[in-house]
Amino acid sequence: MTTASHPAQHHVMGLTLHNTALGLGWVFLAVGVLGFIPGITSNYGAMTFAGHDSGAMLLGVFQVSVLHNIVHLLFGAAGLYFARTGRMARGYLIGGGAIYLVLWIYGLITSSNMSADFVPMNSADNWLHLVLGVAMVGLGLWLGRDAREETKGRAM
Repeated sequence: MTTASHPAQHHVMGLTLHNTALGLGWVFLAVGVLGFIPGITSNYGAMTFAGHDSGAMLLGVFQVSVLHNIVHLLFGAAGLYFARTGRMARGYLIGGGAIYLVLWIYGLITSSNMSADFVPMNSADNWLHLVLGVAMVGLGLWLGRDAREETKGRAM
């Protein structure tokens, strides 16, 4: 007797497209909020709206600005919204991961004195963007394989 695996039920350690997008959404929301809290963000008084000259550091490690924090809040809200269906969650993970990989490349090619550097990023931000990008794309592809197979099965 064989049993078919439903994409929403196929998971390892609770990892599903829905749970992963939802979890990342909440994490990005939290990071966005924490970026506005003095003490958690050191040099809070040196925070600028945008630009490479913001002196604020989330957790004393990651360079942030008001714009940077707002982007985290929007990215988090998008994660909560796109977690609604497997297809949307997969798109959020793969698309969001691709955005983070582009940000990683952007961070590598811009220096702090370039006019194109409108989002403050330091070396820690760059490495985090690489890890997030690879993890999000990888999870979107890995967890989304059942959704792709189910779609193929309906097409036949």
